Amino acid sequence: MANPFLFLDYESAFESLGKDYYDEVAATEFPHHILRFRNDPILVQLGLSPEAVTDDHWIEAFGRFESVRPCLAMCYHGHQFGEYNPYLGDGRGFLYGQVRGVDGRLYDFGTKGSGRTPYSRHADGRLTLKGGVREVLAGEALHRLGVRTSRCLSLIETGEQLWRGDEPSPTRAAVMVRFSHSHIRFGTFERLHYLGRKDLVEKLLDHVIFYYYPHLKSEPNRYDLFYEELVKRIAELVAQWMAAGFCHGVLNTDNIAITGESFDYGPYAFIPNYDLRFTAAYFDYGSLYCYGNQPWVCKRNLELLQNPLKMVIDPQALKLALDKFDHYYYRAYRQLIMNRLGFKTIADEAADELLKQTINLLKNHGIGYNEFFIALRQQFSPTWRDHPGEILSQAEGIKNFEGWRHLYLETWQQLYHHQLQILSPDDIQQIQHHLNQQNPETILLRSTIEAIWEPIMTEDNWQPFYHLIDQLRAE
Repeated sequence: MANPFLFLDYESAFESLGKDYYDEVAATEFPHHILRFRNDPILVQLGLSPEAVTDDHWIEAFGRFESVRPCLAMCYHGHQFGEYNPYLGDGRGFLYGQVRGVDGRLYDFGTKGSGRTPYSRHADGRLTLKGGVREVLAGEALHRLGVRTSRCLSLIETGEQLWRGDEPSPTRAAVMVRFSHSHIRFGTFERLHYLGRKDLVEKLLDHVIFYYYPHLKSEPNRYDLFYEELVKRIAELVAQWMAAGFCHGVLNTDNIAITGESFDYGPYAFIPNYDLRFTAAYFDYGSLYCYGNQPWVCKRNLELLQNPLKMVIDPQALKLALDKFDHYYYRAYRQLIMNRLGFKTIADEAADELLKQTINLLKNHGIGYNEFFIALRQQFSPTWRDHPGEILSQAEGIKNFEGWRHLYLETWQQLYHHQLQILSPDDIQQIQHHLNQQNPETILLRSTIEAIWEPIMTEDNWQPFYHLIDQLRAE
C-alpha cells in the first residue's frame, strides 16, 4: 500500500523564498527505527484516516525521511538571554514539508534530532529520547489547556546512544517531527537585519502576511496591521501560558514564532504553586525567564523585532502597536482566569477584583496552583449560591486556614458568592460545565514526567506514557 505521507499535496511555500533563507540538507541515517508515538488525531486534520496509515508508513516518512521535496535547514539568528547570537539556525532539524490541513491553513512538518546541519557547530544534531518524550507531553497538555501550541506528530527511537551533561549518560536517542503553522521565528527577521538586507526583510514580511495573515494582504497598510496583530497574538499567547501555570523556560527570540504559536519545549515546567520567581531552566541562573517575567520578556522580544521591521515599517507605527501589549495581555489573562473559575461572562470591575483576590489567595496559601482549580471542578455545588462559607471549604490545603490566611479565603469566598448570586439558575448549571472544560484533572508536573520516564528507562515499559497521553486528552 502506498505511503499516504508521500502523496500529500505538499507546497513549496518556504522553499519559494529562495536560498537566502535556508540550506538544503539530508537527514542522518539511523541504525534502528522504533515508532514510540504517532499522533493519530492530527491525521484527521490532514484529511487522512489513521487506519490507512501503518507504523511502517510513519517510519518511512519520519524516520528514514523519504520525501518528495528537499529538506530545508532554516536560517535565523536570535537574542539568547539578552545577548545577540549570529551563529544559530536549524542545528538539529529541518523543514520536511508544508501541507494544507482540512481547515485550509498551511502547516509545517519540522524535525528535531534529525542530524547535523551547517548550523550544528560542535553539536551532534541529535535529540535524547527523554527530550522527545517531554516535548510530546508538553504539546498534548498545552493543547488540552487551550494554548495555541505546536504538537508532536511522531517520535521514533533511533538506536543511538548520546552523551549529555544534564542526563545520565549514555542516554537513548530519538527523532521527532513537530506539527505547527510555521517555524519562521523572530530571529529569522533578526538575521536579515544583521545582514543589512532590507529587500529580504520585505520579501519575508510579504510571505508571512500572504500565508499566515491572509486577511491583511490586500490592505494598503498591511505591514502596520501585521505587527499590531502579532503584538495581540503574542500577548494572548503569554496570557494562555500564565493562566495555565506554564513556564516555557527559554524565551529567546529564536524560540518565538511569527505566528504567535508556542513551540520548542526544552526545560519547561508547570508551576506547582503560584510563584512568580519559579524558574524552569536550571541554567537560567538569573531567573530571566522565570514564570512571572514571561509577559515582560515577550514584550521585550516584540521590541527587538522592531529593529528589522523598522527597515520597512514606520517606527512610530511600531511603537503605537507595542503600546497596546499590556492592554491585550491583561484582558486575555483576566478572561482566562475567569474561565478557570467557571465564569464565561463577568463585568469588568467585578472581574478585576475577583482576579486580584484569586491571586492573593493562591500567593498566600499552600494550596497548589492547579490543585486549586481542580478542587473547584470537583467540589462545585449550586448550593454555594446560598451558602458562601461552603465554597471550597473541603479543599485540601484550604480547609484548615486560620488567622490572616483565613481572611484571604473569606474575602475570595464573598466575591465568588456574589458572582454566583448574579447568575440565573440556568447559568449556575453551566458553571460545572465550564469548570470541567477549563480545568483538567491531570497536571503535567515534573514529578509526573519523571514517574512515566522511570519505567521507560529501566524496563522499556511505555504503557504509563501512553496512559498519561490518554488522560491528558480525555479530561
